[in-house]
Amino acid sequence: MSDSVDEPSGVLLVDKPQGITSHDVVDSVRRLYQTRRVGHAGTLDPMATGLLILLVGKATKASDQLMAQEKEYLGEATLGIVTDTQDAEGETLETNPVPEITESQIRDALASMLGDQFQIPPMHSAKKIGGKKLYELARKGLEVVREPRAIRIDAFDLISWQSPKINFRVHCTKGTYVRTLAYDLGRKLGPGAHLSMLRRTRSGNLDLSRGQTLQALGAMNDDQLLAALVPAHEAIGAA
Repeated sequence: MSDSVDEPSGVLLVDKPQGITSHDVVDSVRRLYQTRRVGHAGTLDPMATGLLILLVGKATKASDQLMAQEKEYLGEATLGIVTDTQDAEGETLETNPVPEITESQIRDALASMLGDQFQIPPMHSAKKIGGKKLYELARKGLEVVREPRAIRIDAFDLISWQSPKINFRVHCTKGTYVRTLAYDLGRKLGPGAHLSMLRRTRSGNLDLSRGQTLQALGAMNDDQLLAALVPAHEAIGAA
């Protein structure tokens, strides 16, 4: 692919694997499409998998519109273990016994977390305060006051429960920290919890059904790579 006036442009839906950063995926796509103009419409933590929306060429201008869409995730909360990052990548802060908990209790707790609310961003996050990313401050042992942000949880459904693991589906507004939802759920149920799995399945009406793995993209020729791009106006309309 050349860097000419025929620079590729469009929205690429990637099924991000676990263990790499969203920036790693951006770098891979830059190499595949031979362009530096690759952005994203919302990152995923290294432990998370699923829908990562990348913007290639002129489609980078659609970032704000695509980032604003509501998201859907599948997640797993493990009760009895609380970590400093609220997910499986952190250091354990608490280990507590998990009492007998019924599905009814879990459904009631999930239902109590629906609707408009404020959420305090975790210290281990990429949100910036005073020009510094929170996780950079957290690594130095510092904790700063974070302003709560308005979010909305439209659906928080139980998929399965086998102690100590709760599998759920959540439909929420942009900027929601699902690991904080898992942490809060654990506190509501008593023993605490951390997010042990997260997979983004949808953003707006864009979903994983059109997602490409990095392995599949790496095996494509130039024509196939171009065909994998969704026109920006179509992606915005779908979202």
